Amino acid sequence: MCGLTGFWNFRQSTSEQLLAVVQSMAAEIAYRGPDSFGGWCDETLGLSVGHRRLAIIDLSEAGAQPMISRSGQSVIAYNGEIYNAPELRAELIVKGCQFRGRSDTEVIVEACEMWGVHAACQRFIGMFAFAFWDIAKKELFLARDRVGIKPLYWGFNQNILFIFWSRIISHYKEQVPLKI
Repeated sequence: MCGLTGFWNFRQSTSEQLLAVVQSMAAEIAYRGPDSFGGWCDETLGLSVGHRRLAIIDLSEAGAQPMISRSGQSVIAYNGEIYNAPELRAELIVKGCQFRGRSDTEVIVEACEMWGVHAACQRFIGMFAFAFWDIAKKELFLARDRVGIKPLYWGFNQNILFIFWSRIISHYKEQVPLKI
């Protein structure tokens, strides 16, 4: 199943604070991904992304998330399955993309980086929700499949925090800013 979470804090925070909060948020959805937790943050911008993993396609560490693209220019946390990932992978390889593992997550992050998020999403066949951070452009994209099979919720909290999650967690409404 997997689950993703994250936030963009508009106050100054350390990497340790950002990762502690995103780990706490991910603990709330541990049932969605019992195999592992991963976190990533950009301290200078206050952005933090977390992921709970249910390893199915690529059981190796090469499938761990949040995943950084091969170029190091993008980060993704993703939930779902892209049914046409093998075809997209083959097309990306022809265009010069090199892969470290076999996960569809890696196909998504490389496709979004090569073709742009909107164009890549138009080509994905499957069920998905993801948070994609373009490090160079400092742009955050939240996307989900056309039918909305995989949940993705987002919102603001007291004008200091933008939160996104694989499920609605109402009791974090007051707690997250206090922990940062």
